[in-house]
Amino acid sequence: MHPVRTPAAPPRPSRLAGALMSVLALAVVATGCGGTTPGAKPSGGGGATTEAKQAADRVEPLAAAPEQALPVTVSSADGTEVKVTSTDRIVPLTGSLNEIVFTLGLGKHVVARDITATFEQAKDLPVVTRAHDVSAESVLSLKPTVVLADTTTGPVEAIDQIRDAGIPLVVVAPAKELADVDRRIDAVATALGAKPAGEELKKRTRQRLAAVQKDIPKPKDGKKPRVTFLYLRGSASVYLLGGRDSGASSLLEAAGAIDAGKDSGLAKDFTAITSEALVKAAPDAILVMTKGLESVDGVDGLLKVPGVAETPAGLDRRIVSLPDGVMLNYGPRTDQVLASLVDQLYGTPAVTQ
Repeated sequence: MHPVRTPAAPPRPSRLAGALMSVLALAVVATGCGGTTPGAKPSGGGGATTEAKQAADRVEPLAAAPEQALPVTVSSADGTEVKVTSTDRIVPLTGSLNEIVFTLGLGKHVVARDITATFEQAKDLPVVTRAHDVSAESVLSLKPTVVLADTTTGPVEAIDQIRDAGIPLVVVAPAKELADVDRRIDAVATALGAKPAGEELKKRTRQRLAAVQKDIPKPKDGKKPRVTFLYLRGSASVYLLGGRDSGASSLLEAAGAIDAGKDSGLAKDFTAITSEALVKAAPDAILVMTKGLESVDGVDGLLKVPGVAETPAGLDRRIVSLPDGVMLNYGPRTDQVLASLVDQLYGTPAVTQ
């Protein structure tokens, strides 16, 4: 049965995806995307405040199999009404959506993944999406009963091709901040007829985030650490400084830190790194994605980026490295990401439960 469609604008990328779409297309080929675990050790000469605990790259499904009630009709984020009658063969087109589906306990029904879904339970599934670029032919060959996408997924022609084949395709709005965790879980659980499981997962995630935040130490001098998020892809000569809309502000603020890029007046998502901008931001620590740090040959290479060595963070070699695949997902594993950030930033044991 074809889903009922209403006129809507094509899916629009999120701020992060919009700024980096072409960069990611190169970076996935050159360096990969994701594939490290929350708390992985930074490469290249050390430099992080403390080494976070190594953890297995796995998601933790809910203890009980989810109760489902189908069919359901849901409003897709692109304005389309979609009727889902079966979840026997699920294709999530982003790594974060894969993560939510598996954590809800529906992983046995997933038949494909995005290249960023590198956690253990999904890593052997066929890849049908790379850098937000979906192969409609690959998706259709797997005979899905429901496809999950978000507004960064494209091209529009591929989305239309999947829908025109009669496959229910639900678009979920991307996450931009910590407050989006519940909304994303809700959207996926509702689309899969598993609302009770969604409620349970939201509750568990909130509790775990609260447990991390409860033990964030108070700075001895009363000053919150200033942290700058740098997006790096050395293989593509991309060096960007995160501003207000980079997506990292919410994570940093949840860790009791100040987003130095945002605080220094950078209103955009990303801007090219300059010595002047870094001096104005004056970060005490620098946040990077793990693959980005690897792409510039580790901490020693990062210190060669103009302006980095002159910052307080550069002088102290205070570099915080978080995994590409989950850092800005704002999903069920965000507590692990936050715990790793806190661990590295303050040098205290990571707290999860």
